[in-house]
Amino acid sequence: MSGEKNLSVLIKEMKPYLNEGDYVFVSSAILIDINIDQIIGIFKEQEGTSYILKKELADSLNLKYDFIASWITLKIHSSLDAVGLTASFSSELAKHNISCNVVAGFYHDHIFVAKKDSLKTIDVLTNLSNSI
Repeated sequence: MSGEKNLSVLIKEMKPYLNEGDYVFVSSAILIDINIDQIIGIFKEQEGTSYILKKELADSLNLKYDFIASWITLKIHSSLDAVGLTASFSSELAKHNISCNVVAGFYHDHIFVAKKDSLKTIDVLTNLSNSI
């Protein structure tokens, strides 16, 4: 199952979902001993390994972070080679002064936005979806 590629369908059917909780990005030059089931996302960079974690877990491990985010999942199964979805929603969010950090999973796109912007982001994405 390769996912949807048609941009109009992707936008119309994206169905943004606000996951519960607060999330943070942390980085470490050494691997952190965390149960894989507790890691939302992980990415190796030259400077260190980036982790996306629940804020409560980062706090319990005394990990430093600068940004508290909300996690929004676009419920449509988007193809990894679909063109334009990220550009469409990120441009729309930028018009509303909302910064977004996007992670593409195999099935869905995930957007991390500042906690204070979570409900506004859902509104902007829903309005974008309804405009198609």
